[in-house]
Amino acid sequence: MKKNVLIIGAGGVARVVAHKCAQHNDTLGDIAIASRSVAKCEEIVASVKEKGAMKVEGRIEAYSLNALDIPATVKLIKETNSEIVINVGSAFINMSVLEACMETGVAYLDTAIHEEPNKICETPPWYANYEWKRREACKEKGVTAILGVGFDPGVVNAYASLAYNHYFDKVTDIDIIDVNAGSHGKYFATNFDPEINFREFTGVVYSWQNREWNVNKMFEVSRTDDLPVVGKQTTYMSGHDEVHSISQNLDVPNVRFWMGFGEHYINVFTVLQNLGLLSEQPVKTAEGLEVVPLKVVKAVLPDPSSLAPDYTGNTCIGDVVRGMKDGKEKEVFIYNVADHKDAYNEVGSQGISYTAGVPPVAAAILVANGTWDCSEMRNVEQLDSRPFLALLNNMGLPTRIKDEDGDRPFEYNA
Repeated sequence: MKKNVLIIGAGGVARVVAHKCAQHNDTLGDIAIASRSVAKCEEIVASVKEKGAMKVEGRIEAYSLNALDIPATVKLIKETNSEIVINVGSAFINMSVLEACMETGVAYLDTAIHEEPNKICETPPWYANYEWKRREACKEKGVTAILGVGFDPGVVNAYASLAYNHYFDKVTDIDIIDVNAGSHGKYFATNFDPEINFREFTGVVYSWQNREWNVNKMFEVSRTDDLPVVGKQTTYMSGHDEVHSISQNLDVPNVRFWMGFGEHYINVFTVLQNLGLLSEQPVKTAEGLEVVPLKVVKAVLPDPSSLAPDYTGNTCIGDVVRGMKDGKEKEVFIYNVADHKDAYNEVGSQGISYTAGVPPVAAAILVANGTWDCSEMRNVEQLDSRPFLALLNNMGLPTRIKDEDGDRPFEYNA
């Protein structure tokens, strides 16, 4: 059984992870949280203590760390006796943190695919460019590495495997739909790191259709669905991490990702992109200063964690899965609805951070108790989704299933 968790990162998602680890420290043990800004880590530690979140008496401490420094990360893992690392820092540090985990033999979990600062929208499948190149090494070292275990990617991958393995004889289509019908009251802001957010949408849109990669432009293809709680919503086909693993790990000819955007977001995004302000490539100002436009935009936008106090409304994220069962066509929608205000009241974060931060803690619990301690690298759809979703039911992210039999909660008894 593994114990003691090191959380890397100090944003809104890290806050959720810290609170949820504290609520389950009887299983997870001591908690360390580290980032370049130790002050942000200390503020999260203080919030955990203020909420009285620790289930049993235990340690939670803050540390300063440059996670790109592999030896420093190795040293901190050893110093804190951590056996599970939850990486919720920038996607740019994933490979460095993974290398440190491989060197120390501890479990690694992240919530998003690795990215290089000067590259966007690389050749699909994206996981093959970095993570999967280390699969054999993880297996040789017996290191558990669970990739993309946030909500999307993460929970939606679990929804895909649940449908694939338990609701259908044959799956033909998986459409992942992500809608945030909440309001933060700002003129313009992103719900997570602006740099990562914009990078998702400035390249081409890759989807998996007819068992091959298909290319579209952003905002070129849309659909409208009448969804539980949030009602009728328009979403746009977007490139996203989970398409790049589900398409390779499950035998499904069509896998697509759809994200909701309001007209205001699309208009501002389009202006920024057309002006070149979303470029990841450096430019020189008239004064000879070298700047990256995307980083400048990030610097002037609100910190996503600052949105939490005034956020209202709901998210609805799930998988529309179609295929055949007992010789008949079947469709099922497996989904979760989360409330921004409920998230803030519990852990001080908005709903987007909450949906991303709770799942890696559930995964850490499954690693700690041996259920998901697989001693190799896996994406979420390669693991048994049922104990994961059952845990989430009791951790604030309940799953519901809507099909021809109605709309009901997901239930699982091992």
